[in-house]
Amino acid sequence: MPKAPRQFRTQAIILSRRDFGESDRLLTLFTPERGKIRAIAKGARKPQAKLSGHVELFARSDLMIHRGRNLDIISQAELIEPYLGLREDLRRSAYANYVAELLDRFTADEDVSQRELFDLLDGTLSRVADAADPRLAARFYELRLLDLAGFRPELMACVLTRAELLPEAQFFSYEEGGVVSRAAAAQLGSALLSLEIETLKILRHLQRSAGDYDRVASLRLSRAQHAGVERILLGYIAHLLESKLQSVDFIRRLRGAAAAP
Repeated sequence: MPKAPRQFRTQAIILSRRDFGESDRLLTLFTPERGKIRAIAKGARKPQAKLSGHVELFARSDLMIHRGRNLDIISQAELIEPYLGLREDLRRSAYANYVAELLDRFTADEDVSQRELFDLLDGTLSRVADAADPRLAARFYELRLLDLAGFRPELMACVLTRAELLPEAQFFSYEEGGVVSRAAAAQLGSALLSLEIETLKILRHLQRSAGDYDRVASLRLSRAQHAGVERILLGYIAHLLESKLQSVDFIRRLRGAAAAP
């Protein structure tokens, strides 16, 4: 069996970074062919370092990576897509942080192809940076990520009975992973969330789009509609991860500050 190459070139999106040693950074990268990997950018904290500016957080770069015994080393880097809108708007930057944290939590460090997830991440960061409604981009991303990660919520039929849902308010079960009809709700002992028919219709439309954001880009959701969809999806995600995401709290604080007089 041939040995893995000592170095390889790849595009990568920087999900997170932290200081490492005196002048280095430890980066969490997401790549199309090797999935999520961690690598050291040596000297990246020095202003004049050759890697400085090419390994920015939430940016896409072309990297040459040398395999190390414990951690990989980035030997070359060229910035390809900085998603400039994320640098100029704190709210958009907060959503980018959420998008990156969510992918990080749903994926493991393993040397496997993740092209669909990489393309989803790339497209989502572009939309969060430039689209009129980054909140809608985040909701679309959540449902597509859940699909690809194997946690697609059942929205088309009762998750318990498989019966067709009537056009009326229903319930949602985090434990069962989908909509529970009003008729079947009495069978379930676990907690249920009320699900308005309008919220269900929006969720279905987002899910049916199957990765084609152009099909939902024209949606204009009110604050109440956003809140209804967000309540279901964020609750379901927190249930799956068994914890809340730090980035969600920051987005909510920003939203509260913007609403304050």
